[in-house]
Amino acid sequence: MFDMINLFLKAVDDFVWGVPLIVLILATGMFLTVRLRGIQFHKLGKACRYMFENEGEGHGEVTSFAALCTALSATIGTGNIVGVATAIVSGGAGALFWMWIAALFGMATKYAEGVLAIKYRVVSEDGHVLGGPFYYIENGMGKRFRWLGKIFAFFGAGVGLLGIGTFTQVNGITSAAGDFFDKNKEHVIGLFGREYSTAVIVTGIILTICVALVVLGGIRRIARVSEIIVPFMAVFYVIACLLILILNAGQIPAAFAEIIESAFGLRAVAGGALGAVMVAMQKGIARGIFSNEAGLGSAPIAAAAARTKEPARQGLVSMTGTFIDTIVICTMTGLCIVLTGSHTVGLEGVAVTTRAFQNGLPFPSQFSSFMLMVCLIFFAFTTIIGWNYYGERCLEYLSNGSMKAVYTYRMLYILAIFAGPFMTVEAVWTIADIFNALMALPNLVALLCLNGVVVKETRDYWERLSGN
Repeated sequence: MFDMINLFLKAVDDFVWGVPLIVLILATGMFLTVRLRGIQFHKLGKACRYMFENEGEGHGEVTSFAALCTALSATIGTGNIVGVATAIVSGGAGALFWMWIAALFGMATKYAEGVLAIKYRVVSEDGHVLGGPFYYIENGMGKRFRWLGKIFAFFGAGVGLLGIGTFTQVNGITSAAGDFFDKNKEHVIGLFGREYSTAVIVTGIILTICVALVVLGGIRRIARVSEIIVPFMAVFYVIACLLILILNAGQIPAAFAEIIESAFGLRAVAGGALGAVMVAMQKGIARGIFSNEAGLGSAPIAAAAARTKEPARQGLVSMTGTFIDTIVICTMTGLCIVLTGSHTVGLEGVAVTTRAFQNGLPFPSQFSSFMLMVCLIFFAFTTIIGWNYYGERCLEYLSNGSMKAVYTYRMLYILAIFAGPFMTVEAVWTIADIFNALMALPNLVALLCLNGVVVKETRDYWERLSGN
């Protein structure tokens, strides 16, 4: 039964993540890069400064930094640890190269999303902010396209409930806890016709309770938690990865060579070179989008809550999220995996990155595993709470502001977290990929249709800055 479900999901995944969608995602990023004159390259320094310089004016519920941390809380998750490993195992080391390409162009996409989020957001009398693709579709493209906004909201709620927000994150956390505390599955409990480690079940219960305590507090509580956890966990993980790279510095050139050769099929036999490239592109871009969410349309939901009056300024802050997530953190993970050869020994999921930490760090393997488990738990936990916010805002739009529907979604979300440990690894990631693709399509259409608005807002902003 499980095999039939996995085969069906894989067929759907291969269809939605085929060449047309890959081309559309890359083409949108390239087009916006040209239209915005490579803003992600020559304005990255200013964007990084804006991260910490909060505006004193403008509507919004949280600071620009808090909005970025909320967006990063949803993007920096298991995709950075488990997702990168899965992409490299499935698509070869070259998948990391295509993640870089998707991220570099995706920064322009993320910039455009941030601009439109502020430009077309709605602020109620009580200060409650609503924004995101569904509002820039409806208010930017026109009321006649409201159906497209509804489609995005439907898939967005689905991504949170059945994809990025719950199953993948919980599965990553509980698998890591199970491997650490009960690797040989000596203590198991029978559920749903299968046996699960007691450590997995206990971790799932504790996680469910912690998430419930945070998400019930809404955006302000989520933002406060994210502002504390996100910077700490990112720095801690980067330091651990840098230590691996420093201690294995001699292997770095060979790792880069393997990444480039694999990306262009140079290591495949002549007849399979093109196929190897396509697999690397598919896995790399799919996992890249899963991780940094550029073009997916999720980040502008958080960006809309920022306390600012300048759409272009928030766009700059938003695009730093893609840089931090993929160019920095995913690269660290990928290099650690490739230079330790952890992708070539038949492992999958978190076990690949765990082996890289065990072989690359000068600590006992048990301690290295513990370090990665702690990173994974924090990464995934913040993604869970961030995607709950995204899903609720999508459902609020979908249900025309029904708080009863939002509350029901919240309860289902918590139940989905509890169910996460019992999903298979393959099915979990395949479902997430499918929902990512279906969510991205309406958003990409809107970005292409509204690119003129993004360019005008950008031009006007730089003119105002130069006039001051």
